Amino acid sequence: MFPTILAVDDEVTILQSLSGILSDEGFEVLTASNGYEALKIIEDESPDLVLLDIWMPGIDGIETLQEIKRTNPFLQVVIISGHGTIETAVKATKLGAYDFIEKPLSIDKIVVTINNALNFRQLEEENRFLRKKTLEKHSITGNSPPIQALKKQIAVAAPTNAWILITGENGTGKELVARTIHQMSRRADKPLIDVNCAAIPDELIESELFGHEKGAFTGSTSRKRGKFEVANGGSIFLDEIGDMSVKTQAKILRILQEQKFERVGGTRTLTVNVRVIAASNKDLEREIEKGTFREDLYYRLNVIPIEVPPLRNRTEDIPLLVETFLKEFSEEGHCGLKTVTPRAIEHLKLYRWPGNVRELKNLVERLAIMTESEVIDEGDIPSSYKREVTMTPDVGIFDVDSLKEAKKQFEKMYILQRLSENENNISQTADSIGIERSHLHKKIKSFGL
Repeated sequence: MFPTILAVDDEVTILQSLSGILSDEGFEVLTASNGYEALKIIEDESPDLVLLDIWMPGIDGIETLQEIKRTNPFLQVVIISGHGTIETAVKATKLGAYDFIEKPLSIDKIVVTINNALNFRQLEEENRFLRKKTLEKHSITGNSPPIQALKKQIAVAAPTNAWILITGENGTGKELVARTIHQMSRRADKPLIDVNCAAIPDELIESELFGHEKGAFTGSTSRKRGKFEVANGGSIFLDEIGDMSVKTQAKILRILQEQKFERVGGTRTLTVNVRVIAASNKDLEREIEKGTFREDLYYRLNVIPIEVPPLRNRTEDIPLLVETFLKEFSEEGHCGLKTVTPRAIEHLKLYRWPGNVRELKNLVERLAIMTESEVIDEGDIPSSYKREVTMTPDVGIFDVDSLKEAKKQFEKMYILQRLSENENNISQTADSIGIERSHLHKKIKSFGL
């Protein structure tokens, strides 16, 4: 199918000339003698590009351009004029025109400009498609009330430039939320730079974040741009911000406040425009009380707080998550597309998921690879993921003499069950029931478990 060009000019001879030239070049050509006619043709025929004269009766080319961009923002427009001025060309470009060509028209220049504009449009369409696919890949999967509320928060916060602090347990998908926010923001065409705050040693943090000049320290044989400089115009994701040392927190506080810094070993002050998205699996207010996190840094980051719910609070999303992961593994060639029976899903919904979505994804991948059948049934689910009801009258909880003893028996069985679910991992069990590891150790010892 050949591209369609709409030529708009009040001079009949120009339209006839353009029609002949462009038809010989393989284009489909439509013509209009004024802006009103052009807008009607665009609405009815959806051309691929418009050649638009500036000086016309009725609405002129600039007004027509404004209306085209209002209703068809991705339609390429090339302005043509016999009375071109720099001022007019600049104005047309600011309004969205791809290029400006002066009369008398050069055949070669017209054809080259049209082809360049069409190639640019195709590139834009591909970028929009890829951005859409990226957004789908990074979208938050689920329809449960907690996830619906999370999606609404993201939709409201993402288009702004406000800084965001994402909290939630390990494995809930905080990085996924950060990427979704960036993809839905006005900075989506700029970089999102990840910084794992827990993984950078104190002695390297300045070089990593701010960059360094050649010879700034032993081994710095060339200039290096830091994370903030690379992220300029886009967003920076400070992951696990709660694991950053107090010394390091002090070093980055200035740049977060002023967005100005010098490279290590340099004297020139660099200014950046960066949106900050931070994340932590820790309770930062508690860390402030303990003296391990700066209060001023917390309030600087916590402009819009977003909490990602744990999987145990959104178990109705598990069937959709499992289906999504199975499809993903199949497309990656790990295995054929498999299904999971309702009975197997019920076991997964009853499990507490201390590792959250990350743990579920790992299990689904294991099941997809190791299950020989195309259908994953309850017998394929590992025993550690099957929750059995053990709290029955037979265990003697109702045979005790006092409420105090009954509470003690219940607590003992509860801890036993949680230990079983977490394969006797003390740290995971403590996290899943919301107590300190040392406290759980004392309970285990007192109950003789």
